[in-house]
Amino acid sequence: MNKLKTVFFGTPDVAVPFLELLNQLTDVQLVVTQADKPRGRGMEISPCPVKKRAQELNLPVLSPEILKTHYEDLARVPFDLGIVVAYGKIFRPNFLALPKYGLINVHFSLLPLLRGAAPVQQALIQGYQKTGVSTFWIREGMDDGPLYTQKEYAITPQDNAQTLFEKLIALGLEALQETVLGVQAGKIIQTPQTGEPTLAPMLTKQDAQITFASGAAPALFNRVRGLACGPKPKATITLHGKKEPLQLVRTRVESTTAAGTPGQILRVEKENGILVQCKEGSLWISELHPAGKRPMPAYDYAMGHALKAGEKVFD
Repeated sequence: MNKLKTVFFGTPDVAVPFLELLNQLTDVQLVVTQADKPRGRGMEISPCPVKKRAQELNLPVLSPEILKTHYEDLARVPFDLGIVVAYGKIFRPNFLALPKYGLINVHFSLLPLLRGAAPVQQALIQGYQKTGVSTFWIREGMDDGPLYTQKEYAITPQDNAQTLFEKLIALGLEALQETVLGVQAGKIIQTPQTGEPTLAPMLTKQDAQITFASGAAPALFNRVRGLACGPKPKATITLHGKKEPLQLVRTRVESTTAAGTPGQILRVEKENGILVQCKEGSLWISELHPAGKRPMPAYDYAMGHALKAGEKVFD
């Protein structure tokens, strides 16, 4: 059986394993990524992770600033199927019509749940107990095309965005292989999405601000772990009359109840860290990352700044 001719569309690190698998399963004709951008501390113009890996694999690469201006370049490429993983651009109808079998997206949710740019992070922030991966045919709407396959994963309390990405990438590779080999064998599955859609909007720096007076402890815990891949969750602490940002690395919901003012320290314990009163319930800060320093146990930070129970130091 002849291999499918494919074009891969992707940009960040998360898409690299999918390019590598597609290169094994198919005859990759072209890799399309976003344009080179300033990256790193020096902000030097450099290629995205997918472009770097494609060059290492000796695959031709197209990385336009604006995709629609390169329609003719893509139209000259003979390909049966397009595979999209975290590309970050919207396809116009004329692009969708180019490949024989259309374009298939690997999306990190159980569509129609969590349509949008940040499904992994939002699954945690929104308190989902289950998520997964979908492969679906791209249409003009946002993540609303018919499904090829789905793989489920039960979220654990220990998961954060980083570990959840790792687990969903593994599931996504299974889904991609099943999809590509199925299409190659003539097994074209197009199952309409059913159920009420939910959204997974892109996260902003404002989303990353943790305010203990703003929510219940479980919601803040979910927000912290959902922001593990950035933008990083930040709380504000007041020391000697000066406000300072603190990145929260690990937190845990306290099961017992206690009376206090939101932002007040309830306990400081070597084994657990700093217990802070929330609008509802309380949250242990187990590990934190002060600005300009390395991550550290919250207890060590508390000892270094003489933080004590009863003080209201957090916003």
